[in-house]
Amino acid sequence: MLPFDDENLPIFTVGQVAQMLEVQQAFLRRLDEFGVVCPSRSAGGQRRYSRTEVTVVRYVAQLADEGMTLAAIRRVLELEHQVARLVAERDALLDALAERDRMLLALTRLESQGAAAGPGALGDAGLRAGQGPASQGPAGHGSAGRGPAGRG
Repeated sequence: MLPFDDENLPIFTVGQVAQMLEVQQAFLRRLDEFGVVCPSRSAGGQRRYSRTEVTVVRYVAQLADEGMTLAAIRRVLELEHQVARLVAERDALLDALAERDRMLLALTRLESQGAAAGPGALGDAGLRAGQGPASQGPAGHGSAGRGPAGRG
């Protein structure tokens, strides 16, 4: 990847960002002071903005133009990040549930094939009557008959 392809590479100065977005340099400094957008610093201590940060500054400027305070904008950004994390967590859980359902379906098919072939057709796979996945519970700990969630 070339350096200019990296959206998170801090390459823009305060003056460049101010000119690109038509905002005051003082506005950019205030965003940093209030913890709304905190750019990286060069070796000499100058603020350097990445393309990602420039996009956030543009969004923040729109919110400020609509009358929001910097504290409110910072809270909006925090909540948006929290929502994004929760959406990613939900998606991962949905994927895990889908995988569990696929595995359960495969086990159910194996069990029904074994039942159709007669007792002992699957060998010692533990899928005989009373030993199937439904009676094993989570992680095969034999939770059958213990009530909700294997407790009882």
